Amino acid sequence: MFIYSQKKLIDIASTMLDLARQAGATSAETDVYESVGQDISVRLQKLENIEYQQDTGLEIMAYVGHRKGVASTTDFSPASLKTTAEAAVAIARYSEEDACAELAPAERMAKNIGDLDIYHEWRISPEDATQLALRCEDAALSEDALISNSDGASVSVHHGQSVYANTHGFCAYDKRTRHGFSCTAVASDEQGMQRESWGDYARSHEDLQTPEEVGSIAAKRTLARLHSGSLKTGVYPVIFERNVARSLIFHLTKALSGSVLYRKRSFLQDAMGKKIMPDFVHLREEPHLKRTFSTTYFDDDGIATAPRDIIQHGEVQSYFLSHYTAKKLGMVSTANAGGLHHLVLQATVPDLKTLLQQMGTGLLITDLMGQGVNILTGDYSRGAAGFWVENGMIAYPVHEMTIAGNLSEMFRNILGIANDALPHSSHDIGSILIEKITVASA
Repeated sequence: MFIYSQKKLIDIASTMLDLARQAGATSAETDVYESVGQDISVRLQKLENIEYQQDTGLEIMAYVGHRKGVASTTDFSPASLKTTAEAAVAIARYSEEDACAELAPAERMAKNIGDLDIYHEWRISPEDATQLALRCEDAALSEDALISNSDGASVSVHHGQSVYANTHGFCAYDKRTRHGFSCTAVASDEQGMQRESWGDYARSHEDLQTPEEVGSIAAKRTLARLHSGSLKTGVYPVIFERNVARSLIFHLTKALSGSVLYRKRSFLQDAMGKKIMPDFVHLREEPHLKRTFSTTYFDDDGIATAPRDIIQHGEVQSYFLSHYTAKKLGMVSTANAGGLHHLVLQATVPDLKTLLQQMGTGLLITDLMGQGVNILTGDYSRGAAGFWVENGMIAYPVHEMTIAGNLSEMFRNILGIANDALPHSSHDIGSILIEKITVASA
């Protein structure tokens, strides 16, 4: 499976720190990693691609005072390690001094690193993986005569391990897996073709939906989009289905991230303690949930993570800060160097069906296109497709629409959140109902 043992990766990390100090670094940190992956794809019941990947690499961040230099290599030979460490120090010496460029404080390094149950080997041959992909696609193609084509099905198997270490003496080893099935079906009617996808990913292959379930769901989602119509331009209540609701929360977290806040590029600038959502909205970061994605006991600075409130009763309780961005803002790191950890958005209703009934008549969005989001102003405009809903029931599919609004107003106008988050998602975020959004027909 892996070329390198845990001990070897730790030894390489230790060597890099020693070499950086020998070259003149006053402090340093390094990340050493190895990943192994296999991706099998089929299309129309024929093998299309087998991709095997095995990558290794490291990055060294060397500090000379408050000057920082970064270098990387994929070659773990002694000569290469020495050259890479010396390069990082040389870059640091010629870099502009930055008072915020430094290691995170030693006292904040993670001390209790437990087992999050996120590594589950799946030793499957290319032949067996191909059979699973064929079964997945066959389930989609067999669902209905209107399924006329396929963009294929795939099976992915990925294993990774890494070591983060710094000159405080902190060193932590991590390994994790990600396995999954995906399928894209194509259906045709007199109006043309529609396509939809479905995929399921988990830490353990034993937690995945069956290949047949994934293929069948992809086909059913595709068939539901046939006979699509258009809507009259207007302002309507809108539900963002769970697959796309996550993007709304990601816009929120980006606007609350240190990298945009210290540059004063966020529509939520100085939002700490301010009410930006209704009272019932609660968003937490839960970095220690087991057997899930986006969980960890330490961030990319080595700082210990902890569960915390982001939004409580609609008010901003915390930002997403690394040590560097926190210093820029005169604040303290929230252990988010490297990104978000597992988010949990508290639901207000048990399922999507109840949320549809709460909306009554309006638009259910299942697909978004384009990137028309301005984090500085909050202006929001994206292409969309989904279903028109009448009296709490899906009436017919609609497409070729543009939805537009402002994120500040959209967040204030949240009316409900369904408890229908995807079971193996990186974040527990269900479907979200917003009181009104402008919808324009293409």
